[in-house]
Amino acid sequence: MTDQIFFWGIIAFLGVTLAIGLWAAQQIKGDSVNYLVAGRGLVLPLAAATLMAQSVDSNATLGNTDLAAEFGFWAGASLPLGLALCLFLTGLFFAKPMNRMGLITLPDFYRVKYGRTTEWLASVIMVLSFSFLLAGNLVAGGFLFQTFLGTSYLTGVILIALIVLIYTASGGLFAVAYTDAIQVAIAFIGTMFLFGFLAMNFNLVIPEGMGPFDLEQLADPAAGAAINWATLLALGLGDIVAIDFMARVFAAESPETAQRACFIGSFGTVLIGVPFSIMALATPDILANAGITPDGPLLFALIQGVVPPALGLLVIAAILSASLSTADGAILGTSSVIAHNIIGIRHDDHNGAGDRLLALTRMMAVVITTLGVIFAVLVPQTGILLLLAFDLGFAGLLVPLVGGIYWPKSTPAGALACIITGTITRLTFFVLMPTMFGTDNTLLYIPNPIFTPDFDGLPTLISPLISLAVFISISLKTGGKGNKGSLQAVHQNQPRPADIS
Repeated sequence: MTDQIFFWGIIAFLGVTLAIGLWAAQQIKGDSVNYLVAGRGLVLPLAAATLMAQSVDSNATLGNTDLAAEFGFWAGASLPLGLALCLFLTGLFFAKPMNRMGLITLPDFYRVKYGRTTEWLASVIMVLSFSFLLAGNLVAGGFLFQTFLGTSYLTGVILIALIVLIYTASGGLFAVAYTDAIQVAIAFIGTMFLFGFLAMNFNLVIPEGMGPFDLEQLADPAAGAAINWATLLALGLGDIVAIDFMARVFAAESPETAQRACFIGSFGTVLIGVPFSIMALATPDILANAGITPDGPLLFALIQGVVPPALGLLVIAAILSASLSTADGAILGTSSVIAHNIIGIRHDDHNGAGDRLLALTRMMAVVITTLGVIFAVLVPQTGILLLLAFDLGFAGLLVPLVGGIYWPKSTPAGALACIITGTITRLTFFVLMPTMFGTDNTLLYIPNPIFTPDFDGLPTLISPLISLAVFISISLKTGGKGNKGSLQAVHQNQPRPADIS
Protein backbone atom coordinates (compact mmCIF):
# COMPACT_ATOMS: atom_id res chain seq x y z
CA MET A 1 0.00 0.00 0.00
CA THR A 2 2.83 2.39 0.92
CA ASP A 3 4.60 1.71 -2.38
CA GLN A 4 1.39 2.49 -4.26
CA ILE A 5 1.03 5.81 -2.41
CA PHE A 6 4.59 6.78 -3.30
CA PHE A 7 4.23 5.67 -6.92
CA TRP A 8 0.99 7.47 -7.74
CA GLY A 9 1.90 10.49 -5.64
CA ILE A 10 5.16 10.98 -7.57
CA ILE A 11 3.39 10.49 -10.89
CA ALA A 12 0.72 13.06 -9.95
CA PHE A 13 3.33 15.57 -8.80
CA LEU A 14 5.32 15.22 -12.02
CA GLY A 15 2.15 15.51 -14.09
CA VAL A 16 1.10 18.76 -12.41
CA THR A 17 4.61 20.21 -12.76
CA LEU A 18 4.71 19.34 -16.44
CA ALA A 19 1.26 20.83 -17.03
CA ILE A 20 2.17 24.13 -15.33
CA GLY A 21 5.38 24.38 -17.34
CA LEU A 22 3.61 23.77 -20.63
CA TRP A 23 0.89 26.28 -19.71
CA ALA A 24 3.55 28.92 -19.06
CA ALA A 25 4.82 28.45 -22.62
CA GLN A 26 1.86 30.56 -23.81
CA GLN A 27 3.60 33.66 -22.48
CA ILE A 28 6.69 33.25 -24.67
CA LYS A 29 4.92 34.61 -27.79
CA GLY A 30 7.86 33.75 -30.01
CA ASP A 31 10.24 36.21 -28.31
CA SER A 32 13.62 35.13 -26.92
CA VAL A 33 13.62 37.89 -24.27
CA ASN A 34 10.35 36.49 -22.91
CA TYR A 35 11.89 33.02 -23.05
CA LEU A 36 15.26 33.80 -21.45
CA VAL A 37 14.49 36.55 -18.90
CA ALA A 38 10.67 36.41 -18.61
CA GLY A 39 10.27 39.75 -20.36
CA ARG A 40 12.30 41.39 -17.55
CA GLY A 41 9.11 41.55 -15.50
CA LEU A 42 9.40 39.12 -12.56
CA VAL A 43 7.68 40.61 -9.51
CA LEU A 44 9.22 40.18 -6.07
CA PRO A 45 7.42 36.97 -4.95
CA LEU A 46 8.29 35.15 -8.19
CA ALA A 47 11.85 36.49 -8.32
CA ALA A 48 12.52 35.51 -4.70
CA ALA A 49 10.91 32.09 -5.06
CA THR A 50 12.86 31.18 -8.17
CA LEU A 51 16.16 32.35 -6.64
CA MET A 52 15.46 30.29 -3.54
CA ALA A 53 14.48 27.29 -5.63
CA GLN A 54 17.74 27.47 -7.58
CA SER A 55 19.78 27.30 -4.38
CA VAL A 56 17.64 24.67 -2.62
CA ASP A 57 18.59 21.77 -4.84
CA SER A 58 19.11 18.06 -4.29
CA ASN A 59 22.80 18.64 -3.57
CA ALA A 60 21.85 20.90 -0.66
CA THR A 61 19.31 18.37 0.64
CA LEU A 62 20.51 14.82 -0.08
CA GLY A 63 24.18 15.76 -0.28
CA ASN A 64 23.85 17.97 2.77
CA THR A 65 22.24 15.17 4.79
CA ASP A 66 24.76 12.49 3.84
CA LEU A 67 27.77 14.73 4.49
CA ALA A 68 26.47 16.01 7.84
CA ALA A 69 25.69 12.49 9.07
CA GLU A 70 29.16 11.24 8.19
CA PHE A 71 31.43 14.20 8.97
CA GLY A 72 29.45 16.62 11.16
CA PHE A 73 27.09 19.57 10.92
CA TRP A 74 29.43 21.95 9.11
CA ALA A 75 30.32 19.42 6.43
CA GLY A 76 26.68 19.33 5.35
CA ALA A 77 25.44 22.78 6.35
CA SER A 78 28.26 24.41 4.38
CA LEU A 79 26.26 23.61 1.25
CA PRO A 80 23.06 25.59 2.03
CA LEU A 81 24.95 28.21 4.06
CA GLY A 82 27.36 28.77 1.17
CA LEU A 83 24.48 29.17 -1.26
CA ALA A 84 22.72 31.54 1.14
CA LEU A 85 25.92 33.57 1.50
CA CYS A 86 26.12 33.83 -2.27
CA LEU A 87 22.60 35.24 -2.55
CA PHE A 88 23.28 37.69 0.29
CA LEU A 89 26.49 38.97 -1.32
CA THR A 90 24.81 39.14 -4.72
CA GLY A 91 22.05 41.27 -3.24
CA LEU A 92 24.54 43.47 -1.41
CA PHE A 93 26.98 44.16 -4.24
CA PHE A 94 25.77 42.88 -7.62
CA ALA A 95 21.98 42.70 -8.04
CA LYS A 96 21.29 46.39 -8.65
CA PRO A 97 24.15 47.20 -11.06
CA MET A 98 23.71 43.96 -13.00
CA ASN A 99 19.94 44.43 -13.34
CA ARG A 100 20.43 47.97 -14.65
CA MET A 101 22.61 46.74 -17.51
CA GLY A 102 19.71 44.99 -19.24
CA LEU A 103 21.68 41.85 -20.06
CA ILE A 104 20.25 38.54 -21.26
CA THR A 105 22.98 36.22 -19.94
CA LEU A 106 25.88 36.63 -17.53
CA PRO A 107 28.56 36.25 -20.25
CA ASP A 108 27.08 39.39 -21.85
CA PHE A 109 28.78 41.30 -19.03
CA TYR A 110 32.18 39.93 -20.02
CA ARG A 111 31.59 41.06 -23.61
CA VAL A 112 30.45 44.56 -22.59
CA LYS A 113 33.44 44.98 -20.28
CA TYR A 114 36.20 42.94 -21.89
CA GLY A 115 35.28 41.98 -25.45
CA ARG A 116 34.14 38.99 -27.48
CA THR A 117 37.09 36.69 -26.72
CA THR A 118 36.60 36.97 -22.97
CA GLU A 119 32.87 36.46 -23.40
CA TRP A 120 33.43 33.27 -25.37
CA LEU A 121 35.95 31.80 -22.91
CA ALA A 122 33.79 32.63 -19.88
CA SER A 123 30.81 31.04 -21.63
CA VAL A 124 32.63 27.76 -22.24
CA ILE A 125 33.63 27.52 -18.57
CA MET A 126 30.11 28.30 -17.40
CA VAL A 127 28.60 25.67 -19.67
CA LEU A 128 31.06 23.05 -18.41
CA SER A 129 30.46 23.88 -14.75
CA PHE A 130 26.67 23.93 -15.12
CA SER A 131 26.73 20.57 -16.86
CA PHE A 132 28.09 19.23 -13.58
CA LEU A 133 25.40 21.08 -11.63
CA LEU A 134 22.68 19.63 -13.85
CA ALA A 135 24.19 16.18 -13.47
CA GLY A 136 24.14 16.39 -9.67
CA ASN A 137 20.41 17.03 -9.69
CA LEU A 138 19.75 14.28 -12.22
CA VAL A 139 21.67 11.91 -9.92
CA ALA A 140 19.22 12.64 -7.11
CA GLY A 141 16.28 12.07 -9.42
CA GLY A 142 17.77 8.81 -10.66
CA PHE A 143 18.19 7.46 -7.14
CA LEU A 144 14.71 8.64 -6.17
CA PHE A 145 13.04 6.95 -9.15
CA GLN A 146 15.07 3.80 -8.54
CA THR A 147 14.03 3.68 -4.89
CA PHE A 148 10.37 4.64 -5.09
CA LEU A 149 9.27 3.84 -8.65
CA GLY A 150 11.29 0.67 -9.12
CA THR A 151 13.16 1.85 -12.23
CA SER A 152 16.86 1.36 -12.83
CA TYR A 153 19.15 4.26 -11.92
CA LEU A 154 19.82 5.04 -15.60
CA THR A 155 16.12 4.96 -16.45
CA GLY A 156 15.37 7.30 -13.54
CA VAL A 157 18.02 9.78 -14.69
CA ILE A 158 16.66 9.76 -18.24
CA LEU A 159 13.03 10.12 -17.12
CA ILE A 160 13.62 13.11 -14.88
CA ALA A 161 15.83 14.70 -17.54
CA LEU A 162 13.07 14.33 -20.14
CA ILE A 163 10.41 15.84 -17.87
CA VAL A 164 12.53 18.89 -17.05
CA LEU A 165 13.61 19.27 -20.65
CA ILE A 166 10.04 19.28 -21.98
CA TYR A 167 8.66 22.07 -19.80
CA THR A 168 11.89 24.12 -19.77
CA ALA A 169 12.35 24.02 -23.53
CA SER A 170 8.68 24.90 -23.98
CA GLY A 171 8.20 27.72 -21.49
CA GLY A 172 11.66 29.10 -20.72
CA LEU A 173 12.06 31.26 -17.64
CA PHE A 174 8.31 31.77 -17.34
CA ALA A 175 7.86 28.00 -16.94
CA VAL A 176 10.86 27.80 -14.63
CA ALA A 177 9.61 30.66 -12.42
CA TYR A 178 6.05 29.35 -12.02
CA THR A 179 7.13 25.76 -11.34
CA ASP A 180 9.90 26.98 -9.01
CA ALA A 181 7.39 28.91 -6.90
CA ILE A 182 5.35 25.76 -6.32
CA GLN A 183 8.40 23.58 -5.86
CA VAL A 184 10.02 25.80 -3.23
CA ALA A 185 6.73 25.94 -1.29
CA ILE A 186 6.59 22.14 -1.28
CA ALA A 187 10.26 21.96 -0.22
CA PHE A 188 9.61 24.33 2.70
CA ILE A 189 6.48 22.53 3.90
CA GLY A 190 8.09 19.10 3.56
CA THR A 191 11.18 20.20 5.48
CA MET A 192 9.22 21.73 8.34
CA PHE A 193 6.88 18.74 8.74
CA LEU A 194 9.75 16.23 8.66
CA PHE A 195 11.77 18.25 11.17
CA GLY A 196 8.75 18.52 13.49
CA PHE A 197 7.99 14.80 13.25
CA LEU A 198 11.57 13.73 14.05
CA ALA A 199 11.94 16.29 16.86
CA MET A 200 8.74 15.16 18.58
CA ASN A 201 9.36 11.43 18.20
CA PHE A 202 13.14 11.02 18.42
CA ASN A 203 14.47 14.14 20.21
CA LEU A 204 17.18 14.64 17.53
CA VAL A 205 20.13 13.67 19.72
CA ILE A 206 23.37 15.15 18.32
CA PRO A 207 26.50 12.98 18.61
CA GLU A 208 29.44 14.48 20.52
CA GLY A 209 31.73 16.63 18.38
CA MET A 210 29.33 16.69 15.42
CA GLY A 211 27.02 19.60 16.22
CA PRO A 212 26.83 23.21 15.00
CA PHE A 213 28.67 24.52 18.07
CA ASP A 214 31.57 22.08 17.71
CA LEU A 215 33.69 24.67 15.93
CA GLU A 216 36.75 22.46 15.54
CA GLN A 217 35.04 21.51 12.30
CA LEU A 218 35.97 25.02 11.15
CA ALA A 219 39.29 25.31 12.98
CA ASP A 220 41.02 21.91 12.95
CA PRO A 221 42.19 20.47 9.61
CA ALA A 222 41.93 16.98 11.11
CA ALA A 223 38.21 17.64 11.65
CA GLY A 224 37.73 18.70 8.03
CA ALA A 225 38.14 22.45 8.50
CA ALA A 226 39.91 23.06 5.18
CA ILE A 227 37.24 21.15 3.25
CA ASN A 228 34.40 22.88 5.10
CA TRP A 229 35.83 26.35 4.43
CA ALA A 230 36.49 25.41 0.81
CA THR A 231 32.83 24.40 0.50
CA LEU A 232 31.58 27.64 2.01
CA LEU A 233 33.80 29.78 -0.20
CA ALA A 234 33.30 27.80 -3.40
CA LEU A 235 29.55 28.29 -3.08
CA GLY A 236 29.46 31.62 -1.27
CA LEU A 237 31.78 33.31 -3.77
CA GLY A 238 31.95 31.00 -6.78
CA ASP A 239 28.18 30.82 -7.13
CA ILE A 240 28.05 34.59 -7.68
CA VAL A 241 29.01 33.84 -11.28
CA ALA A 242 26.18 31.32 -11.60
CA ILE A 243 24.26 31.84 -14.83
CA ASP A 244 20.97 30.70 -13.31
CA PHE A 245 21.14 33.14 -10.37
CA MET A 246 22.08 36.05 -12.60
CA ALA A 247 19.33 35.23 -15.12
CA ARG A 248 16.82 35.82 -12.34
CA VAL A 249 18.54 39.05 -11.35
CA PHE A 250 18.24 40.21 -14.97
CA ALA A 251 14.59 39.12 -15.09
CA ALA A 252 13.49 41.08 -12.01
CA GLU A 253 11.23 44.04 -12.80
CA SER A 254 13.60 46.57 -11.19
CA PRO A 255 17.03 46.79 -9.50
CA GLU A 256 15.32 47.11 -6.12
CA THR A 257 13.26 43.98 -6.75
CA ALA A 258 16.39 42.09 -7.77
CA GLN A 259 18.16 43.06 -4.56
CA ARG A 260 15.24 42.24 -2.26
CA ALA A 261 14.69 38.91 -4.01
CA CYS A 262 18.30 37.95 -3.32
CA PHE A 263 17.97 38.77 0.39
CA ILE A 264 14.69 36.84 0.71
CA GLY A 265 16.17 33.92 -1.21
CA SER A 266 19.19 33.88 1.10
CA PHE A 267 17.02 33.71 4.22
CA GLY A 268 14.80 31.02 2.72
CA THR A 269 17.79 28.89 1.75
CA VAL A 270 18.97 28.85 5.37
CA LEU A 271 15.45 28.12 6.59
CA ILE A 272 15.15 25.04 4.39
CA GLY A 273 18.75 23.81 4.24
CA VAL A 274 19.96 23.96 7.84
CA PRO A 275 17.18 21.71 9.28
CA PHE A 276 18.38 18.93 6.96
CA SER A 277 21.86 19.24 8.52
CA ILE A 278 20.43 19.01 12.04
CA MET A 279 18.16 16.07 11.20
CA ALA A 280 21.09 14.28 9.58
CA LEU A 281 23.05 14.22 12.83
CA ALA A 282 20.40 12.09 14.54
CA THR A 283 19.43 10.00 11.51
CA PRO A 284 22.08 7.23 11.83
CA ASP A 285 20.94 6.44 15.39
CA ILE A 286 17.27 6.62 14.40
CA LEU A 287 17.85 4.15 11.58
CA ALA A 288 20.01 1.88 13.75
CA ASN A 289 17.35 1.73 16.47
CA ALA A 290 14.78 0.85 13.82
CA GLY A 291 17.02 -1.95 12.54
CA ILE A 292 17.49 -0.27 9.15
CA THR A 293 20.77 -0.38 7.24
CA PRO A 294 20.68 2.38 4.61
CA ASP A 295 21.55 1.48 1.05
CA GLY A 296 21.82 4.85 -0.66
CA PRO A 297 20.90 8.35 0.59
CA LEU A 298 19.97 8.49 4.27
CA LEU A 299 16.81 10.47 3.61
CA PHE A 300 15.45 7.69 1.42
CA ALA A 301 16.01 5.12 4.17
CA LEU A 302 14.29 7.45 6.64
CA ILE A 303 11.28 7.85 4.35
CA GLN A 304 10.94 4.13 3.69
CA GLY A 305 11.35 2.86 7.22
CA VAL A 306 10.57 5.55 9.80
CA VAL A 307 8.15 8.30 8.76
CA PRO A 308 4.42 7.78 7.98
CA PRO A 309 3.56 7.26 4.29
CA ALA A 310 1.76 10.59 3.87
CA LEU A 311 4.67 12.51 5.33
CA GLY A 312 7.08 10.36 3.36
CA LEU A 313 5.34 11.32 0.13
CA LEU A 314 5.53 15.00 1.06
CA VAL A 315 9.27 14.71 1.72
CA ILE A 316 9.77 12.84 -1.57
CA ALA A 317 7.95 15.67 -3.34
CA ALA A 318 10.20 18.17 -1.52
CA ILE A 319 13.39 16.38 -2.63
CA LEU A 320 12.07 16.00 -6.16
CA SER A 321 11.07 19.67 -6.18
CA ALA A 322 14.59 20.65 -5.18
CA SER A 323 16.04 18.52 -7.96
CA LEU A 324 13.66 19.79 -10.66
CA SER A 325 13.94 23.45 -9.68
CA THR A 326 17.69 23.57 -10.15
CA ALA A 327 17.85 21.24 -13.13
CA ASP A 328 15.47 23.45 -15.12
CA GLY A 329 17.53 26.55 -14.37
CA ALA A 330 20.73 24.76 -15.37
CA ILE A 331 19.24 23.60 -18.68
CA LEU A 332 17.85 27.04 -19.52
CA GLY A 333 20.98 28.89 -18.47
CA THR A 334 23.48 26.70 -20.31
CA SER A 335 21.43 26.39 -23.49
CA SER A 336 21.00 30.17 -23.68
CA VAL A 337 24.73 30.74 -23.16
CA ILE A 338 25.59 28.25 -25.92
CA ALA A 339 23.20 29.87 -28.39
CA HIS A 340 23.67 33.51 -27.43
CA ASN A 341 27.29 33.77 -26.29
CA ILE A 342 29.23 30.86 -27.77
CA ILE A 343 27.55 30.61 -31.18
CA GLY A 344 26.77 34.34 -31.08
CA ILE A 345 23.08 34.59 -32.05
CA ARG A 346 21.63 37.91 -30.83
CA HIS A 347 18.08 38.79 -29.85
CA ASP A 348 17.51 40.98 -32.93
CA ASP A 349 18.79 38.28 -35.32
CA HIS A 350 15.49 37.25 -36.94
CA ASN A 351 14.68 35.57 -40.22
CA GLY A 352 11.54 34.36 -41.96
CA ALA A 353 11.14 31.57 -39.44
CA GLY A 354 11.08 33.95 -36.47
CA ASP A 355 13.44 34.51 -33.56
CA ARG A 356 16.63 32.52 -34.29
CA LEU A 357 17.93 32.86 -30.72
CA LEU A 358 14.76 31.30 -29.34
CA ALA A 359 14.88 28.40 -31.80
CA LEU A 360 18.57 27.67 -31.27
CA THR A 361 18.30 27.90 -27.47
CA ARG A 362 15.59 25.24 -27.52
CA MET A 363 17.80 23.02 -29.68
CA MET A 364 20.77 23.49 -27.34
CA ALA A 365 18.57 22.50 -24.38
CA VAL A 366 18.52 18.99 -25.83
CA VAL A 367 22.31 18.97 -26.18
CA ILE A 368 22.99 20.16 -22.63
CA THR A 369 20.47 17.75 -21.12
CA THR A 370 22.19 14.86 -22.89
CA LEU A 371 25.55 16.01 -21.51
CA GLY A 372 24.07 16.21 -18.00
CA VAL A 373 22.79 12.65 -18.28
CA ILE A 374 26.27 11.43 -19.32
CA PHE A 375 27.91 13.14 -16.32
CA ALA A 376 25.22 11.77 -13.99
CA VAL A 377 26.02 8.24 -15.14
CA LEU A 378 29.80 8.74 -14.85
CA VAL A 379 29.69 10.37 -11.39
CA PRO A 380 26.57 9.21 -9.49
CA GLN A 381 27.11 11.54 -6.51
CA THR A 382 25.14 14.55 -5.30
CA GLY A 383 27.07 17.09 -3.21
CA ILE A 384 30.45 16.80 -4.93
CA LEU A 385 29.21 17.73 -8.41
CA LEU A 386 27.73 20.95 -7.03
CA LEU A 387 31.04 21.92 -5.46
CA LEU A 388 33.06 21.10 -8.55
CA ALA A 389 30.72 23.22 -10.67
CA PHE A 390 31.30 26.40 -8.69
CA ASP A 391 34.95 25.79 -7.89
CA LEU A 392 35.67 26.57 -11.54
CA GLY A 393 33.76 29.84 -11.40
CA PHE A 394 35.44 30.83 -8.14
CA ALA A 395 38.88 30.11 -9.59
CA GLY A 396 38.66 32.11 -12.80
CA LEU A 397 35.46 34.09 -13.33
CA LEU A 398 34.69 35.89 -10.08
CA VAL A 399 37.66 38.25 -10.04
CA PRO A 400 36.97 39.76 -13.52
CA LEU A 401 33.31 40.23 -12.58
CA VAL A 402 34.15 42.13 -9.39
CA GLY A 403 36.94 44.06 -11.11
CA GLY A 404 34.72 44.97 -14.01
CA ILE A 405 32.19 46.57 -11.66
CA TYR A 406 34.36 48.11 -8.97
CA TRP A 407 37.95 48.52 -10.29
CA PRO A 408 38.37 51.11 -13.09
CA LYS A 409 41.90 49.87 -13.91
CA SER A 410 40.74 46.41 -14.97
CA THR A 411 41.57 45.59 -18.59
CA PRO A 412 40.56 42.97 -21.17
CA ALA A 413 44.09 41.53 -21.09
CA GLY A 414 43.96 41.22 -17.30
CA ALA A 415 40.55 39.54 -17.40
CA LEU A 416 41.58 37.06 -20.08
CA ALA A 417 44.81 36.14 -18.28
CA CYS A 418 42.92 35.78 -15.00
CA ILE A 419 40.30 33.43 -16.44
CA ILE A 420 42.88 31.25 -18.21
CA THR A 421 45.25 31.07 -15.24
CA GLY A 422 42.58 30.44 -12.62
CA THR A 423 40.82 27.75 -14.63
CA ILE A 424 43.99 25.89 -15.63
CA THR A 425 45.27 26.04 -12.04
CA ARG A 426 42.04 24.62 -10.62
CA LEU A 427 41.75 21.88 -13.25
CA THR A 428 45.39 20.91 -12.69
CA PHE A 429 44.77 20.58 -8.96
CA PHE A 430 41.64 18.59 -9.73
CA VAL A 431 43.31 15.88 -11.83
CA LEU A 432 46.20 15.61 -9.36
CA MET A 433 44.05 15.28 -6.24
CA PRO A 434 42.89 11.79 -5.18
CA THR A 435 39.90 13.26 -3.36
CA MET A 436 37.40 16.08 -3.95
CA PHE A 437 35.91 17.62 -0.81
CA GLY A 438 36.46 14.38 1.11
CA THR A 439 35.20 12.06 -1.65
CA ASP A 440 37.33 9.92 -3.95
CA ASN A 441 38.04 11.51 -7.32
CA THR A 442 36.49 8.94 -9.66
CA LEU A 443 36.07 11.33 -12.57
CA LEU A 444 39.68 12.01 -13.61
CA TYR A 445 42.70 11.39 -11.38
CA ILE A 446 46.39 11.14 -12.33
CA PRO A 447 48.21 9.23 -9.55
CA ASN A 448 51.16 11.13 -8.08
CA PRO A 449 53.15 11.17 -4.82
CA ILE A 450 52.88 14.93 -4.22
CA PHE A 451 49.22 15.67 -3.57
CA THR A 452 47.53 13.61 -0.86
CA PRO A 453 44.06 13.75 0.74
CA ASP A 454 45.58 16.04 3.41
CA PHE A 455 45.76 18.76 0.73
CA ASP A 456 42.04 18.47 0.03
CA GLY A 457 40.21 21.80 0.22
CA LEU A 458 43.28 23.95 -0.31
CA PRO A 459 43.07 23.99 -4.14
CA THR A 460 39.75 25.84 -3.79
CA LEU A 461 41.46 28.54 -1.71
CA ILE A 462 44.70 28.78 -3.69
CA SER A 463 43.38 28.95 -7.27
CA PRO A 464 41.42 32.25 -7.00
CA LEU A 465 44.32 33.92 -5.16
CA ILE A 466 46.60 33.08 -8.07
CA SER A 467 44.06 34.39 -10.58
CA LEU A 468 43.63 37.59 -8.53
CA ALA A 469 47.38 38.25 -8.59
CA VAL A 470 47.47 37.69 -12.35
CA PHE A 471 44.43 39.95 -12.92
CA ILE A 472 45.92 42.85 -10.97
CA SER A 473 49.43 42.56 -12.39
CA ILE A 474 48.38 42.23 -16.04
CA SER A 475 45.78 44.99 -15.75
CA LEU A 476 48.34 47.37 -14.25
CA LYS A 477 50.92 46.38 -16.84
CA THR A 478 48.57 47.07 -19.73
CA GLY A 479 47.87 50.44 -18.13
CA GLY A 480 44.14 50.54 -18.71
CA LYS A 481 44.56 50.75 -22.49
CA GLY A 482 41.56 49.32 -24.23
CA ASN A 483 39.60 49.16 -20.99
CA LYS A 484 35.95 50.08 -21.34
CA GLY A 485 35.92 51.64 -17.89
CA SER A 486 34.22 50.75 -14.65
CA LEU A 487 30.57 49.80 -14.62
CA GLN A 488 29.73 53.20 -13.23
CA ALA A 489 31.24 54.74 -16.39
CA VAL A 490 29.28 52.33 -18.55
CA HIS A 491 26.08 53.49 -16.85
CA GLN A 492 26.75 57.12 -17.75
CA ASN A 493 26.03 56.16 -21.36
CA GLN A 494 23.71 53.26 -20.66
CA PRO A 495 22.56 51.49 -23.82
CA ARG A 496 19.10 50.04 -24.17
CA PRO A 497 18.74 46.36 -23.20
CA ALA A 498 18.23 45.44 -26.85
CA ASP A 499 21.54 47.12 -27.73
CA ILE A 500 23.44 45.09 -25.17
CA SER A 501 21.75 41.81 -25.93
